[in-house]
Amino acid sequence: MWRLYQFPLCPFSRKIRLLLAEKNVAYEMLREDPWSASDYFWNLNPAGRTPVLAHQERDIVLCDSRAIAEYFEETVDKSPMINGTSANRAEIRRLVALFDENFYNDVTAPLLNERMKKRIVLNQPPDSRVLRETMKLAHGHLDYMDWLIDNRPWLAGSTMSLADLAAAAQISVADYLGGIDWAGHEQTRGWYAVFKSRPSFRPLLTERMGVIQPPLHYAKVDD
Repeated sequence: MWRLYQFPLCPFSRKIRLLLAEKNVAYEMLREDPWSASDYFWNLNPAGRTPVLAHQERDIVLCDSRAIAEYFEETVDKSPMINGTSANRAEIRRLVALFDENFYNDVTAPLLNERMKKRIVLNQPPDSRVLRETMKLAHGHLDYMDWLIDNRPWLAGSTMSLADLAAAAQISVADYLGGIDWAGHEQTRGWYAVFKSRPSFRPLLTERMGVIQPPLHYAKVDD
């Protein structure tokens, strides 16, 4: 069986969990905290980042969420997430990169540093200036998502794709950490509510990070 080495608030781990659930791929989860990852984990992935998927019987180790997603797109026919014409597949990959890189660097990573790492690892208070700037940048990203949803049934086109999974994974972590102000973003809020109702997403809503608790609306499917 596949073993997924992940961290609960790692958005890239969440993206792969969503993908595996949508494709009905069985796996077991093992937690690796980014500040105290085991030597065994470092041997699996010298980059030291989650997620990592390993299948001992097949002697396969997969690292990097985009590489993992491409592997399962090529090996599992169920629920294709990079589909359509060549142009549509390119658009899906463009949006995945946008959320994996721009949204993560602008929003998710600063929130993880200010509201998770500083509290759990560094025992420091968050920087309110950084949090204000992060919220401002989040509004910009949500504005763009609003525009996409106004013009398409799903973010990249007519069907749900890896772009939707990547976006939902990033937003779910930011929302858990109280970094999303949904005011004025009814289009994206509605899209996200639909996504939260999917069976693949529900396990994410029940997980908690110990002393770090999400806002009350976080686990509400219709909010």
